[in-house]
Amino acid sequence: MDDAKARQILTVFAYGTNLGPHQMARHLRGDITAEILAQVNRRHITAEKLDAANRDIINRFRRCTLPRCWGDEKRAAADGTQYDLAEENLVSERHIRYGGFGGIAYHHISDMYIALFSHFLACSVFEAIYIIDGLLKNTSELRPDTVHADTQGQNLPVFALSHLLGIKLMPRIRNWKDLKFYRPSKETTYQHIDALFGDNVVDWELIKTHWQDLLRVVISIQEGKVLPSMLLRKLSNYSRKNRLYQAFRELGCVVRTVFLLQFLSDEKLREIIQSTTNKMEQFNAFCKWLLFGGEGKISDNTPEDQEKRIKYNDLIANCVILNNTVELSEKLNILAQEGYALTKDELAALSPYQTQHVKRFGHYELDLQTLPQPITDDLLFEIVLPDNPLPPLLGTETSASG
Repeated sequence: MDDAKARQILTVFAYGTNLGPHQMARHLRGDITAEILAQVNRRHITAEKLDAANRDIINRFRRCTLPRCWGDEKRAAADGTQYDLAEENLVSERHIRYGGFGGIAYHHISDMYIALFSHFLACSVFEAIYIIDGLLKNTSELRPDTVHADTQGQNLPVFALSHLLGIKLMPRIRNWKDLKFYRPSKETTYQHIDALFGDNVVDWELIKTHWQDLLRVVISIQEGKVLPSMLLRKLSNYSRKNRLYQAFRELGCVVRTVFLLQFLSDEKLREIIQSTTNKMEQFNAFCKWLLFGGEGKISDNTPEDQEKRIKYNDLIANCVILNNTVELSEKLNILAQEGYALTKDELAALSPYQTQHVKRFGHYELDLQTLPQPITDDLLFEIVLPDNPLPPLLGTETSASG
């Protein structure tokens, strides 16, 4: 393909900002037509290639020092947000919570702010069954083992399956006091919190009977034979007759009870969950700000194209996040050279979701001949801590990629 790199970059921008090929071509002064951009999207760019491009951006982002002040890369948040579709679209449904017609973009966001993976779901789909998929499909160097969500991102079988896969599910649950706490046996009592448990008792015999079946399911998922979302969706059918589903649910009773007790007793854990899920909400707003074309309404008609549109948007967002992180690092280094002592708490208050300097409208031009200057993406100063200062963080210059 002639001018492959330029055409691919312009296609990503056209679909990632929702301008579309025709509106994008009008901004290019006739250099590349709408038909060329549409053809590149159809023939040369797939959802798998967009995931691979996102992986490269995430890995480059992970080399920066500043994100270490924002998170420990061991946590991620998962949540969905509605995107409008045409009402006559066969995929479009009315969402009971958001109140509009469209679909749900379900994102997995690192505690370091960058997007790891995304799905596009119908409004009627139960979001919780997709919470594990995103972590397993994430192929970047950022590999969180703890996932936070809101109330919609949890149920008992999901707790059980996450536990067996070595993933810590720690959601922010609204009205947690209405949930059931399960005793290990009828004889077990607690001095101060016994009123929480009622008469609910774990059926250990059911878990023991189907333990080998539970492990077979987990091995099948780890080997890539079945997706967690497909399994959870199948298990939910005729759940009263499905003994395997009941075993997952019973194990989930144990895991969720332990988590709720930790949630109640650990104030720091509650703060971390709240902070991480807030980053998820900020990312949703950031993505929609970048999806400024077409009044934010997705015009694609097939689920595959709709999911590609969400992944395009994530790729644009991650590129801006990486650029903002590099620019913030450069400015912080200048402040440090001028004698300012910067603390880790001050750096943690920064965010790469900056938009004031981004010019969304106008003529779009590419210059692929002039290479950018080498960038310094590390902090070249010692971060001040209240009691235990960190050792100096030495930065190295790296060449910028195209």
